[in-house]
Amino acid sequence: MLKTSDRFVQIAGVVTSKVAELLYAPVTVLNDQGVVITSSEARLTGVHWQQIRNKSNFCNVLRIPLSHDMENGEVLIGEPLSEHNISPQLAQALVKLVVDQVQSRTHPATHLKLKNQFIHDLVHNHIDDESIILNRAKQLGLDLSPPRAVILVNAADYILKDVQTSLNLVTEIERQQQAQMVINSIVNFFHLPDETICADLGQGYICVLKATDTKNLDLWTDGKDIPRRIDTSWANLTALKRAANALRQQLQRDTNASIHIGIGRYHPGSGGIARSYEEAHAALCLGSRLQQQNQVHCLAELGTAAFVGVADETTKIELAKYLLSPLDHEPELLTTIDTFFTENCCASSTSKRLFIHRNTLSYRLDKIASFTGLDPRKFDDAIQIRLSLLLRSLNR
Repeated sequence: MLKTSDRFVQIAGVVTSKVAELLYAPVTVLNDQGVVITSSEARLTGVHWQQIRNKSNFCNVLRIPLSHDMENGEVLIGEPLSEHNISPQLAQALVKLVVDQVQSRTHPATHLKLKNQFIHDLVHNHIDDESIILNRAKQLGLDLSPPRAVILVNAADYILKDVQTSLNLVTEIERQQQAQMVINSIVNFFHLPDETICADLGQGYICVLKATDTKNLDLWTDGKDIPRRIDTSWANLTALKRAANALRQQLQRDTNASIHIGIGRYHPGSGGIARSYEEAHAALCLGSRLQQQNQVHCLAELGTAAFVGVADETTKIELAKYLLSPLDHEPELLTTIDTFFTENCCASSTSKRLFIHRNTLSYRLDKIASFTGLDPRKFDDAIQIRLSLLLRSLNR
């Protein structure tokens, strides 16, 4: 049997005394073996839960999980000594508040370090066991249940700006303070609770695991958006980019520095966040080098650079499907564009081969541009369409 740490017992003791006092009810804390480690009834300490579960004050209890670092337990709140009933939601919020206060007073730096290390391991795919991921997230108070995509913020111009004149190095304390300021600004922007998943990855990079389900992106959804006819993780990309653009503008106002952002898609499964990070990082690196500064970059809008600069074949194929998805139910347009490329983008020979008037061809090419946002008569757009057709064909 593993010994419960002194630190866990200390937190349990504070939770016991504070919650019992505020709710006027008996409170007992168990370790993960079901043994009482603290209780408002001191005589119960060291007793196993099975021995007291039928006692009058513990016949009907609220059971609330308690986690700290790598240890887990339960807070048991018995029937109140007054006539008032206890709301489970209130009790859970109260326990969390007390734990947060204890942790913030005693070792906020340790908790923050563990959180940053966990997010670093997660986005770099150093943890591939989903049960371990969920367990560590729970211990750190992080909710990974909503679908999440990575927003990668490059705030190096602000975080690393204060350098020592002789050594040209940023002190670690200064760097951490600047990074935390950026994180605070992100949290305030999204109006998120204190379990917001932001992490300082170092080198001026802040990683945000943004919930991407519809309710969490509702503020940035435009009813005029034309949905792509494809059921993939690209679904909420437009709204996510709007959110990231608004965030970038807010961060620039708060820091008065250049801010660059890369966004990835949501991917399911234990490695989904790592895949989203890879896309966000690739988009940020490519976009910062090839496009204007102070922008939000995503693979879908990087043009041919996305096909050239991304190594992962699956991502390229998914991008190709996404770009061409508006034509999935337009066989006439697909035939037209195939023929247009076969004829080396020559309008007259394409018209002859399809037995259509040149005005009809022009109308069809206009429709392709309207549906996909890519004009086959423009060089870079034509390359994207051509590569997408080839990748999609090879995948079949």
